[in-house]
Amino acid sequence: MWLLKLAWKNLWRNKARSLITMAAIFFAVILSSIVSSLQKGVFDNLIKNVVSFYSGYIQVHQRGYWNEQVLENSFAVNAGVEKDLLRQKGISGVTARLESFALASSGESTKGCLVVGVSPGSEDRVTSLRSKLIAGGYVSDADNAALLSEGLARRLKLAVRDTLVLIGQGYHGTTAAGKFPIRGILRFGSPELNDKSVFLPLQAAQEFYGAGNRITSYVLSVDAPDDVKRTTTELGRILGKEYEVLSWGEMMPDIRQHIRTDSASMTIITGILYILICFGIFGTLLMMMVERRHELGVLLAIGMKKGRISRLLLLESVLTVISGCLLGILISVPLVGYMHNNPIRLGGELADIYRRFGFEPIFPTATNAAIFMRQGVIVLVMGLLLSLYPVIKIMRMNPVAAMHT
Repeated sequence: MWLLKLAWKNLWRNKARSLITMAAIFFAVILSSIVSSLQKGVFDNLIKNVVSFYSGYIQVHQRGYWNEQVLENSFAVNAGVEKDLLRQKGISGVTARLESFALASSGESTKGCLVVGVSPGSEDRVTSLRSKLIAGGYVSDADNAALLSEGLARRLKLAVRDTLVLIGQGYHGTTAAGKFPIRGILRFGSPELNDKSVFLPLQAAQEFYGAGNRITSYVLSVDAPDDVKRTTTELGRILGKEYEVLSWGEMMPDIRQHIRTDSASMTIITGILYILICFGIFGTLLMMMVERRHELGVLLAIGMKKGRISRLLLLESVLTVISGCLLGILISVPLVGYMHNNPIRLGGELADIYRRFGFEPIFPTATNAAIFMRQGVIVLVMGLLLSLYPVIKIMRMNPVAAMHT
């Protein structure tokens, strides 16, 4: 205990030196926390934007549908399954869809398109479909009208209140044909969706394809995107072998690979940051040893054992590092929180490019508590390891040479 009290007193014998050391650790924690939270926030925002285009975070299908996406692999609407999905912790919304393909026609123009039957209200809650309207109005459950993507409307030279003709193959090979007035025009950030999508109310799509009460998927939104993997596994266990449950990463492996590649690049940048932090902390420890060399030589000369001096210096370093880390975490939390509520906003042509592809032109930060704790622990461990330097110098110190410094 007396050694701890002595170490604490020694810290404040030279306030400037101690404050400089703490400041190096303090800014190291803040900098690493901001970089990590910014990285996590940007990736989370990317995932949120991508899944809100169309896929949702999780989808439930009849087993085998994802490998062979035909109406024969659809399933009847099951109120019990919907209740099981909504009852599951972390699920914030569920919407049913009937998806297939058809030939869209207007005059002499034709184009293959994706036809999606949706429940307008729940679809808007899960993927914010209404917010993608750029002309016209939204549909209701009882409507027999269509929402057309912007690129497809341009290709077919159609506008709001024009009529769209759809021809395709229905359930069990029946002929599907119908005329639908265009209620609204949608703009998607995904060029693929923007060029080929037609949205119908679910009942109208079921009648068009002769599919009765059948759907091809349930699309789910979640409260915590970080828990998607756990939620997917749990839903698969609850629903059984009759259904397949896929996360956004399984449905869009190219996006997941892109994030992994970017994460690897950020790991290198973070590694360089940690190296710079190490040099900053080591520089202050080196300065401390140079300033106290004569003092330590005197302590050795009057008989104080090297082991005890080493423990004293180690305690001083530990107190300094812990104080700097705690202060860094305390300041990082409100700072990152402010950047989360007021994210970095892009401007000019770059912002226009982001908006054109359906992305909000911002760089937000994530506020997960684990980020602050992890960065604090990493800097703490680095500081403690570097604190071994004074111990090594003491064990090798010659008292006479030190006193003559």
